[in-house]
Amino acid sequence: MDETQGLDQDAQFHPHEGPLGHQLQDDLEGDTLREECGVFGIFGHPSAAAITALGLHALQHRGQEAAGIVSFDGSRFHSERRLGLVGDTFSRREVIERLPGATAVGHVRYSTTGATILRNVQPLFAELHGGGFAVGHNGNLTNGLTLRRQLVQGGTVMQSTTDTEVILHLVAQSRRGRFIDRFIEALRALEGGYSLVALTNKKLIGARDPLGIRPLVLGELDGCPILCSETCALDIIGAKFVRDVEPGEIIVFDEQGMQTHKPFPPKPPRPCIFEYIYFSRPDSIVHGRSVYEVRKAFGAQLARESHVDIDVVVPVPDSGVPAAVGYSRYSGVPYELGIVRNHYVGRTFIQPTQAIRESGVKMKHSANRAAIEGKRIILIDDSLVRGTTSKKIVRMMRDAGAREVHFRLASPPIVYPDYYGIDLPDRGGLLAATHTLEQMREIIGADSLAFLSIDGMYRAMGYPGRDPANPKFADHCFTGDYPTHLTDQAQVEPVPRQLSLLAEAS
Repeated sequence: MDETQGLDQDAQFHPHEGPLGHQLQDDLEGDTLREECGVFGIFGHPSAAAITALGLHALQHRGQEAAGIVSFDGSRFHSERRLGLVGDTFSRREVIERLPGATAVGHVRYSTTGATILRNVQPLFAELHGGGFAVGHNGNLTNGLTLRRQLVQGGTVMQSTTDTEVILHLVAQSRRGRFIDRFIEALRALEGGYSLVALTNKKLIGARDPLGIRPLVLGELDGCPILCSETCALDIIGAKFVRDVEPGEIIVFDEQGMQTHKPFPPKPPRPCIFEYIYFSRPDSIVHGRSVYEVRKAFGAQLARESHVDIDVVVPVPDSGVPAAVGYSRYSGVPYELGIVRNHYVGRTFIQPTQAIRESGVKMKHSANRAAIEGKRIILIDDSLVRGTTSKKIVRMMRDAGAREVHFRLASPPIVYPDYYGIDLPDRGGLLAATHTLEQMREIIGADSLAFLSIDGMYRAMGYPGRDPANPKFADHCFTGDYPTHLTDQAQVEPVPRQLSLLAEAS
């Protein structure tokens, strides 16, 4: 669970956390879905670290706060972990040269659990009885806090505040003979959503939670296996996509080749629907589906359900672009770039003054007056969390001369929090959980407001609708139907005490 889950991130200030931009969670940043994390691993390639850095660069959209790579050269492990973007560190030759070896694992991070401090940056590494062990984790454990308390009570010393460290200690404490058996025993104790890449002195290991909530794919480059979060990371390095790692599958590569293990009872898969709505890059293929085509289908379904007479369709960039294309094609209404996004505004550029915070939307989005003045427009975005950004964009459109401003969301209303790796506020911070549709329309100032229906979302993906007895996706943020136990949420003390105020150099 996120240590700050449930806090109003628009107002909270965490002086012990890392970059200024994360401390200053202004309302624009707080009104977006937060990425999870991205993982990458390659076995047996002489340029392992450089390829891993390229793969992480393709996965940068999944986490922008920190990046790390651990390599193994046959006798020693080497680690480079830094706060900031992949290119800030891993574009430098001297850094890659400090990561020799033919096997490497990497991770890009957004802190869903644990503060943004250097000791939380993954892959985490530990020396175990059988040798070194590095692990990178995408997702969130719903019993991570419970396991942490049990381990600490048993004498374990924790070095980080991330739930991933629990996995290291569970493997270390296992009394099984073979490493893979110790690893499987550790995974049996976990609940929640996870995809893992792990590295030992002999093996590259990938693992996916039994429901397949978090994604993991297998690829190949020059005969060398690759594990990563999305197919776009394979494309950037010219690797071939082989297949998805199956839900509950553990896949192992060593000198003998590939072995797979399926230690969990089979269950109907429940991959996260937000991979299609927001998280994955549009050029990725997720479970056999083009993310771009799915998002266009969401937009077309939205037009079927809630079209009004308008002159132009305007996407909220960049997340609303594919859905707006689909809406425009189905409705026959022209698509226009009525909003231009500035891609060069980082979080740390927003200064801690209320006046600049209020005008911050103009730093990221500018109205294209020529496309919208005097027109009836419909704005298309992927989702709505708090509504603060939507409100400012609607006002910007009116200031630029739009005659009518309608708003459409290419996903259902988000009314429940997430515990599997998406950093969402609790229900009190979700606009759709606390307001009616008409109240939300008034708050954001639109002439009309509509969301994609839950059944419509399923229809856009080729199903007749949502079957409550057999839902195909983890769609709990819309339905409240959580696919796993929420053990930590049932505890008397769900939020841990501050574990440390120890500062670290980054």
